[in-house]
Amino acid sequence: MIMDKIIMKEMSFYGYHGVLQQERDLGQTFVVDVELGLDLRVAGESDDPEMTVSYADVYEVVRRVVTGRPCNLIEAVAERIADRLLDGFLLREVLVRVKKPGAPVPGHFGYMGVEIKRSRETMEEN
Repeated sequence: MIMDKIIMKEMSFYGYHGVLQQERDLGQTFVVDVELGLDLRVAGESDDPEMTVSYADVYEVVRRVVTGRPCNLIEAVAERIADRLLDGFLLREVLVRVKKPGAPVPGHFGYMGVEIKRSRETMEEN
């Protein structure tokens, strides 16, 4: 089975997710990567934009989740993104990475984050 990907990296949004009240009050930047698994052969052969997924539409879904209703955990943010992408587009699977560069943890680091991979099959099982 062919599994092509559309990859969108380093989408940056300001949101109010976190366990700490300070995170909920002040907010912070979240950086999201998505990999959309689907067959791109028809789109590639036909050069028809209708045969693929609109990057702008995917970006808007991610933006709405990250800037929308706060979650305690970035795990929940990632699940919301994955659910909405699988619901809204003809994808076989999606990989979502949510990064928190300003996580309130002492020490020096690039970011802390989560990565989940969900498929249409796992979505239908739940």
